[in-house]
Amino acid sequence: MRILAVIGALAILVVIVAAIFFFGGFYSVAANEADPGILSWAIGKVRIASIERHANTAPPGNLEDQQMIQAGAKAFSQRGCVNCHGAPGVNWQKFSEGLNPDPPDLKEIAGERAPAQLFWVVKNGIRMTGMPRFGAIGADDKEVWSIVAFVKKLPTVSEADYKAWTAGP
Repeated sequence: MRILAVIGALAILVVIVAAIFFFGGFYSVAANEADPGILSWAIGKVRIASIERHANTAPPGNLEDQQMIQAGAKAFSQRGCVNCHGAPGVNWQKFSEGLNPDPPDLKEIAGERAPAQLFWVVKNGIRMTGMPRFGAIGADDKEVWSIVAFVKKLPTVSEADYKAWTAGP
């Protein structure tokens, strides 16, 4: 019984010290400072778990449809996705280097994420990352799914194709 009391007292002490550290302003929220490893790990795990739990919408059609992919490329360009994530032949905007965490290279994660997960992220955004929720700015589900189709195809899209798909009206 005495051991449980000591463990309980230590747990309370840890909570008090953590509260003083975080709420006392000792933890820096500056974007130019790296998060402690345990915090980066925990935030990453929470983000992935949340996306996996909430992403349950099935694609409305064939994400390999060329017209859908081309519409997604145009939406990707017009909605500003290219500013943070880049595109074939288009560099990321300089300001995106100041985001913490860095925006992911979508060519790298396109194969790692299910279409439903990409849809959920584009539609709902992700807190504290700079990723906006496109569902709140008028992007309907059809447009979001077209962006998902483009992102899934992104690793194989050539610079010439991207330019052709996003040129003019």
